[in-house]
Amino acid sequence: MDSKPYRTEPAFPHPAHPADPPPIQSRKTPPPRQASRAPRSFLGWFLHFLGSGLGTPLQLLALGLVGAAVFVSVTLPELPDVESLRSVQFKEPLRVFSADGALMSEFGIQRRRPVAISEIPTLVIQAFLATEDSRFFEHGGVDPLGMGRALMSYAATGEKTQGGSTISMQVTRNFFLTPEKTFRRKLMEVLLTLHVEQTLTKEEILELYLNQIFFGHRAYGISAAAALYYDKGLHQLTVAETAMLAGIPKAPSTNNPVTNPPRALERRNYILGRMWELGYIEAQEYEAALKSPDLATLHRRQPDLDAGYVAEMTRAEIVKFYGEDAISRGYRVTTTIESWLQETAQEALRKSLRLYDRRHGYRGPEGRLDLTGLTEDELDDFLAQATRIPELEPGLVTAISGARAEVYLGAGRWVKLGRQQLNWARKRRNLARWHGPRRPSSRTIAVGDLVRVIQVKDGEWYLTQVPEVAGALVSLDPHDGAVRALVGGYSFNETKFNRAVDMRRQPGSSFKPFIYAAALDKGWTPASLIKDEAVKLSGNERWNPKNADHKELGPIRLRKALALSRNLASINLLQSLGIEEAQAYIRRFGFSLEAMPLGLSMALGTGELSPVKLAEGYAVFANGGYRVIPYFIQRIENGEGQVLFEANPPRSCPDCWYKTGEEPARTQGLQPPRRAEQVIDPRTAYQITSLLREVIERGTGTRAKKLNRPDFVGKTGTTNDVRDSWFAGYQADFVTVAWMGLDDFGKLGRGEGGGKAALGMWVKFMSEALEDRPIAELDPPPGLVEVRVDPVSGTETRSSRGILEMVQEEYRTMLLGPEPIRVARPSGSGGRRQQSGSAPRVMDDLF
Repeated sequence: MDSKPYRTEPAFPHPAHPADPPPIQSRKTPPPRQASRAPRSFLGWFLHFLGSGLGTPLQLLALGLVGAAVFVSVTLPELPDVESLRSVQFKEPLRVFSADGALMSEFGIQRRRPVAISEIPTLVIQAFLATEDSRFFEHGGVDPLGMGRALMSYAATGEKTQGGSTISMQVTRNFFLTPEKTFRRKLMEVLLTLHVEQTLTKEEILELYLNQIFFGHRAYGISAAAALYYDKGLHQLTVAETAMLAGIPKAPSTNNPVTNPPRALERRNYILGRMWELGYIEAQEYEAALKSPDLATLHRRQPDLDAGYVAEMTRAEIVKFYGEDAISRGYRVTTTIESWLQETAQEALRKSLRLYDRRHGYRGPEGRLDLTGLTEDELDDFLAQATRIPELEPGLVTAISGARAEVYLGAGRWVKLGRQQLNWARKRRNLARWHGPRRPSSRTIAVGDLVRVIQVKDGEWYLTQVPEVAGALVSLDPHDGAVRALVGGYSFNETKFNRAVDMRRQPGSSFKPFIYAAALDKGWTPASLIKDEAVKLSGNERWNPKNADHKELGPIRLRKALALSRNLASINLLQSLGIEEAQAYIRRFGFSLEAMPLGLSMALGTGELSPVKLAEGYAVFANGGYRVIPYFIQRIENGEGQVLFEANPPRSCPDCWYKTGEEPARTQGLQPPRRAEQVIDPRTAYQITSLLREVIERGTGTRAKKLNRPDFVGKTGTTNDVRDSWFAGYQADFVTVAWMGLDDFGKLGRGEGGGKAALGMWVKFMSEALEDRPIAELDPPPGLVEVRVDPVSGTETRSSRGILEMVQEEYRTMLLGPEPIRVARPSGSGGRRQQSGSAPRVMDDLF
């Protein structure tokens, strides 16, 4: 756009020197009087001078010029550096994205999309000039004519319809000055404005102005406003829409097209008239725009991916390393989260929590409302107060007829629930906790109840409830620790507590593999016999641990003890191994002492840790013995697109472990990948993987066999009184941990241990995550030898009835371990012959 040349006269002309005052005529000697104190400031002296009555108009002018000169000389050093406007950093929200570019969240008060002046259409600029400063390209920052018109308009109408401030003055005020209204501040505004005009071009001033102004509803800048109100880019705006936006900044609430449409339309039409008067639009465009209805509404961009827990983790991490101001610097953070896996994890968790809740009965309505005489608007107001929970819509029961109910969902929507949709709530099941008296089956719900309903795939609506039980699920890439999916609860809207990361709970038997790994490293083998019998304690210890089935199996092979999650066998193994010896080994997995209490109860997982920490430990088994640390931020860019951080985590040796016939996935980075520290023998990792497969085939995790593939393993975990339900497992590409429990440490109920509640969640996730992935194969690493052992005695045998075990070659002749336990075989044809897998099954819900 063409602009007129700048003014060439000095911005700050030198004031004239005041003339000497005329001599005072001689008089009679006045009576003596007390001498007055001299004013301490120029302003005080000036007022004293005016009050003396000695000043003539010429003197007053001269004194005014002197005062102006003094003010300028005093104020100039205090003025801010106008050059800083060339590198101004507009406040933009922090945006968090998944690895595949899906928006997860925006943080920050101001919504802004800065644009260069070259990207702003001429019509948009003209609309703002028409309403704010039509002589912008003619004046030098302060427009006397504009101020005069504003004063005349105010005198004539009594309303402030025209402003006296120019666009340059508004830029000065917005970037440098406080909102206080004092004479000194106004003079500073004028001085700064003149300085801004001398320093920046008109185009630079316009760009600052159009990117800084406030348009209401947290939108700053013309680009953000166009997206918010019309869901359009600047070049897509019509004449009418452009004028509407130009009218908002003067009064963002009063002239807002969403909150005050009549006043906003009046303002729009005035601006259209100004645009026509100034020749910016033709008469036909003007007439058409006047007739155009305004369709403004709020178009806030919703996240593409519902991942509130990870988004909040990211925000906290950015603030931790860059400070609170980073939230408004326009940073763009790319996480390691994969959208499809995150959605799969979220659905697996939510569905599992709902199924658990349904198994344990209907708890009753969330609230009650007397519907007598209420209108739909009043019902809408009541429903608006209910917490928004994904998929679970709040509704009010408005009518009941026999086995049917009518539920109002708000905004004029009604659904009908029949016997099939209500029947589950009529049945009383084995509850984990007592919830008080329950209505008779004929009165499961009543008119006025605030309930939740859910729409299933066939379009039918069913009665449901917000799950009381909580859950968490996290899935890592075992090669480098990248978090691919993380869910910390049913809904981030319901509770911000992130159970996947911030929760500390006992892992129960899911911790046992680390004890068994320490034993394998110290000379035990999968064939070694350990005692599944009462533990002999020293001193006055009164701890009396038992197996979940309250039975003792006597000496059993280490493989069988882990598969059946035998508590007494695990405690006896730890006692033989030595607590401090075990702790020293388990620290290699990244566990702190908090997760490893100094006592034999450590074998039962009585320490406390988070799901993500447990996944970190299992990753060592999954990748062949390398310690990788979970991370979730892949890249950080500033507002200009410059990369501030790129993750380059240490990686395991992917070519050394599982084989799938494909190139191993690698996290992109600016630097070549680094090798992670190998913390355990790969032979131990292989043996544990083999033992954990036994958990799936013949142990407490057989429900996972429905995945129908041989390349995943895992371990159940249940704490005392079934207060926590865990399942931790892995495959070549994923280490996944699922947890279910009550936030108040209440009992989940009989049968809801790790082999059912948590395992169900884990299977739902892994079935989707592993779909279409090739079967991964794991070959024994060097240093393992195959030995056929007797299933009862654990000793080597040549009998075909023996089972094959892989043992570390240095322990080839010490199959029973450092503290061998020997059993006498019964006489006869093999006596108590026991093939692998023929051991009596223990109910899954007991482990």
